[in-house]
Amino acid sequence: MTIDKKQKEPAKTMNISVPNSKSSIKPPKNLLRPVGRAIADYQMIQEGDRLLLGLSGGKDSLSLLHLLHHLKSYAPVNFELAVATVDPGIEGFDPSPLKDYLAGLGIDYYYRKQEIAEQAEENMGRDSFCAYCSRMRRGILYSTARKSSCNKLVLAQHLDDLAESFMMSVFHGGSLRTMKACYTIDAGDLQVIRPLVYVRERQLEKFAEAAELPVIADNCPACFSKPTQREHMKKLLAQEEKVNPNLFANLLHAMRPLMGEKVKG
Repeated sequence: MTIDKKQKEPAKTMNISVPNSKSSIKPPKNLLRPVGRAIADYQMIQEGDRLLLGLSGGKDSLSLLHLLHHLKSYAPVNFELAVATVDPGIEGFDPSPLKDYLAGLGIDYYYRKQEIAEQAEENMGRDSFCAYCSRMRRGILYSTARKSSCNKLVLAQHLDDLAESFMMSVFHGGSLRTMKACYTIDAGDLQVIRPLVYVRERQLEKFAEAAELPVIADNCPACFSKPTQREHMKKLLAQEEKVNPNLFANLLHAMRPLMGEKVKG
């Protein structure tokens, strides 16, 4: 599936059409092009695929929702899109507005609540809460994908996430690793795809704000109780980018051999 043959640098400004109907929000070209390029490079979507998007309600997953919803109408291949939200039972997290929002888009929506925070106290062992919660959420999404006859799980990690993971692996693990753009899970029955791997976080922030997406704030106490390695790396990369504007382009070039086996050229 190809949207654009050449990836371009993000524009400094966005012209986003935000009509009265949220179902017809049109994402800007400087988001559609890198997403289309990533989908083509890693052969993420084929004819007849049924995708399940993991929707937390944050800016990244909501932006990806509208990107895929738009591509579904204009892409050269036919695919189906469903959405699932995992509610981990954290006090203050309320994803209920997403139900009406997805109904307005006409997209199948699966809401799964599991008291992950409560279970973590007994079961997480040596894992951090974040690692335990992430693993549990992923398992719930796998199960939901199977039950809803979806063959691919879509996640909303972007280029900044991949760069932070790469640097953390180098600094703290002594290895060259990052998130995969596209891979098959160990069970062999599902693929995981990340169409935002060429997209910067700031692009998603601008789109979510301009389109007035109903972003649900992340208020997990475990994420804010103390600085994390990821937050430290985010600040380090932001500081370095001030003196090296090509930093993320260079990091992407370095990471591409690590991001999957299906990349072309």
